[in-house]
Order: sequence, then structure tokens, then C-alpha cells
Amino acid sequence: MVDLIQKGALLLMSQKCYDNYFLDHNFLDVPCFKALLSKGLGIGIIAGSVLVKVPQVLKILNNKSGEGINLFGVMLDLLAITFHMSYNFMNGYPFSSWGDNTFLALQTVAIAALVLFFGGRKPHAFIFLLAYAGLLYVLNSGLTPMKALLTIQSFNIPILLVGKLSQALTNYKAGSTGQLSAATVIMMFAGSLARIFTSIQETGDQMIIITFCASTFANGVIVAQLLYYWNKPVPGASSDAKKSAVKAKKPKSKKDD
Repeated sequence: MVDLIQKGALLLMSQKCYDNYFLDHNFLDVPCFKALLSKGLGIGIIAGSVLVKVPQVLKILNNKSGEGINLFGVMLDLLAITFHMSYNFMNGYPFSSWGDNTFLALQTVAIAALVLFFGGRKPHAFIFLLAYAGLLYVLNSGLTPMKALLTIQSFNIPILLVGKLSQALTNYKAGSTGQLSAATVIMMFAGSLARIFTSIQETGDQMIIITFCASTFANGVIVAQLLYYWNKPVPGASSDAKKSAVKAKKPKSKKDD
């Protein structure tokens, strides 16, 4: 039983930290606490990422519409997630520091495909899925040199900003967040914020840390819009309702005998 507990604990901490906590009972070791917190956050983020965009997927399926979702922004978001995932995977960084990108990529692919599908472009949705599978193979099979992956990762910052802020612009023009899921938007913001800390602790890679800072800012803009437009009526909805009411109240014309 003790061996089982030790094996489980070593999944979350180093041997040194295990000895500090369980043998020396030194619970005030700051570096070990930070490492344990980072690992715990990373695992929590990965667990949450399994469902983070599912509310968005379900909202599109239930409404059979991707109205209000900027497809260009979704595609850029997918590229940023994919490049980040491949860069970390090929560098051999701990799965706890980037594993959530695997599930985010799958869910973002589903969102993009559904927006295409319900937008009347069914063949494009199928072609898109094939093209994305090919991109994954090229990036993660060793065909892409590490220098190229580093360069691609550096482009993630403008890709993230343009992708997220294009969605923010769509929201601004529409005066509404459309079919965006509040749960998904909030969880994306919280996840990117926590990833700044886990990246500092587990990778120390400045490129990745800056990328998550940019992602947190962009997600924060959309969260702010979500709160701002929360109780505001959708532009055009009130006028349409008034027109319907006028038509309903309009008396029928009487014919003269």
C-alpha cells in the first residue's frame, strides 16, 4: 500500500519533494509547493479541457447554426493550438504542461467542421477534416525540422491575437456574442491564465510563456464582451418584435356592401 501511494505521489512530484513531504515532513518547502501546484493545475486543466468546448459544440448542434461564430477566427485558433501542441510534443515537454491542447484541438476541429456543415458547405467540411489530419502528420512525424517548429511557434502570438480579436470584432459589429457559449469562453480564459504559471514552472520556455500571456489577454477581451452583452437585447430583435405586434393588432379591413 505504501509503495502504491509513493508511485502515485511521484507522478505529481520529484523524489526530492517526496522525501521532503513524507520523510522529513518539511511542508514549507516553497520550490516543492510551486512544482506540486503547477503539476496539479496542469492535470486539472487537462481534465477540464476534455469538455471545455463541448458546450459550444452542443450549442451549434442544438441550433443547427454557427451564426455569430467567426470561422476565420476559429481556423486561426486551431492553427495556434496545433502549432503549440506539436512544438511541445516534439520538444519532449511534460504532458501536463500542454496535454490540454490535444483535446482543445479535437473540439476546435469539430466546431470548424460544424460551422462549415451547417453553413451549407458540407463538402468543404469533409475536405477540411482530411487537410487537418495531413497537417498533424507533417508536424508530429519528424518531417518538420525543429527550427521550423520554433519559427512556427513564434507566429502563434499574432495568430492567436488576430484569431481571437477577429471574433471580438464580429461580436462588436453584431452587438451580440451570438452562438458563443459562455461556459466555453470563461473556461478558455481561466485555462490560459493558469497556463502562464504552469509554463513558467514546467518548461521555462519564454516563447510559450509569452504566447499564453497573449492568449489570456485575447480571451479576456471576449469574456469582457460576454459580460457587456449579457442582458442587452440583440440588435434588430426588438424592431422585429414590434413589427410582429403591429401586424397582430392591425384590424382587418371591412368590405363595403
